[in-house]
Amino acid sequence: MSGQAQYQVGKIRIEIEDAPAVKFPGDPTGGTDCNSPCWWSEGRLCLLNSTGHPYRSSGADITQMSPSSPVVYSAYRDGGRWIESVHQDPDGTLYGWYHNEPACLIPEKVQEGRPNRLTAPLIGALVSHDNGLTWDDLGIVLAGGPDTYEYETPNYFFAGGNGDFSVILDRQGEYFYFLMGTYYRDVKQQGVALARMRCADRGGPVGKVMKWHDGDWQSPGLGGQVTPSLPVRASWYAPEPDAFWGPSVHWNTYLQQYVILLNRAVDPRWKQEGIYICFTPDISDPYSWSQPLRILDGIGWYPQVIGGSPSKQETDREAGQLARLFVHGSSKYWIRFSIM
Repeated sequence: MSGQAQYQVGKIRIEIEDAPAVKFPGDPTGGTDCNSPCWWSEGRLCLLNSTGHPYRSSGADITQMSPSSPVVYSAYRDGGRWIESVHQDPDGTLYGWYHNEPACLIPEKVQEGRPNRLTAPLIGALVSHDNGLTWDDLGIVLAGGPDTYEYETPNYFFAGGNGDFSVILDRQGEYFYFLMGTYYRDVKQQGVALARMRCADRGGPVGKVMKWHDGDWQSPGLGGQVTPSLPVRASWYAPEPDAFWGPSVHWNTYLQQYVILLNRAVDPRWKQEGIYICFTPDISDPYSWSQPLRILDGIGWYPQVIGGSPSKQETDREAGQLARLFVHGSSKYWIRFSIM
């Protein structure tokens, strides 16, 4: 793409504009492999990039980041942990949420002559008291459960689970909302689904996250069923899946709406068909999302924004009319919103 592309959803215009290239510092061995959360501390932007383990960097703005260094976990957990979202309390305490891929969850097997890669992701919580340098694990808060696994699948990565997510606090400061991929065996529960937890429970979150199912928030985060906001078009476990996944959400201060960016996978190795966008004025209403609109073709996974105004200390969770659009840890575009 060169120049500018324009799209419209209702009265909202979306413009994709070329910008000088910027790349996250990332994990030196693997780049960036998930949503990358950021926050401000003492006038510096702090950033986490993960490829199985988070790396932290900081700088005056997203174009001037330091080399990254690995964070420290205070406790072991089986499998990789990708920190995908954070929340910063006024006193500087950081709460975070990670995507965990247990290495020992799925029985050993060989499929089509290749080593088994299958896992079923979980979502866990953690806290940092030193600005994201070290993290204490608070436990697993979202999981599908063994009865949701599909072992006989052409899918190259997953056989179940909850993961590939982002988290945002509502405007009232009452609930954290989890927007996540759900990979259950039951195709009716596959897609992009929601869960929520009271902000007051962030320090002791296990058992406090509830999933949206059949019109209410009463389904347990651990093992409960879901009703996706964006159901799959073809099962994750079909020879030709068609599914949105990896939602990244921010509150847009210009639009006064939540903006959700999405991937769309169309084969068992998760070939990327495109980057999509949708909107909602009310994150508590899973039925209120606009229909996803494609804004970029299949250039990579993990779309997200970083707000374009350092003076306003914008982040991946809050941005205004103009923001940096990142895909897989790299940005070549601005994304600009306007109201017609």
